[in-house]
Amino acid sequence: MEGFPKTLTIKGRVVTVRMMTTTDGPRLRTFAQQLSDHDLLFLRRDITKPAAIDKWVSNVRDGVMHTVLAEGDDQVLGYSSLYRNDFDWSRHVAELRVLVAPPARSLGLGRLLTREAFSVALTLGIEKIVARMTPDQTGARTVFEELGFRPEALLRNEVKDRSGKTHDILLMANDVATFLARGEAYGISR
Repeated sequence: MEGFPKTLTIKGRVVTVRMMTTTDGPRLRTFAQQLSDHDLLFLRRDITKPAAIDKWVSNVRDGVMHTVLAEGDDQVLGYSSLYRNDFDWSRHVAELRVLVAPPARSLGLGRLLTREAFSVALTLGIEKIVARMTPDQTGARTVFEELGFRPEALLRNEVKDRSGKTHDILLMANDVATFLARGEAYGISR
């Protein structure tokens, strides 16, 4: 994909942003193992398990998922992924997943990775991006709202954590064209 890799200095740290390849599975598993149970809650699969990482790599290889990685100090600091399902009636929609490692959360990588995902979405012809999170993920919700996402649905008791407790899921969405029309404010160029 054009425009990658990119090397940036963010708050004194050198960060490389690039597209995921099929050889990144072990690095992603190492990244996942530092995440809390709550961080893993909204993901479709438990990415601490090798089978889930294998499925992720397979999805990237098959073009079902497009993942942007942020790396620093030879480790994955975060990622954004666009996932497209195979329903003909919603091929214009992708689900966005963004996750940043706890020690890197003060760098602004969530915003950066979200912007990069929108740039990728433009090249893929995606028109709408949706994101899921628990309502108590206030940091993520704030970032998404600042980037123009708006709540579309609250799914009550949609997920269960590892202890069996249910949690609501907030579904937020943003139109790619609208986001890109305001791109100057977000550092995106067409």
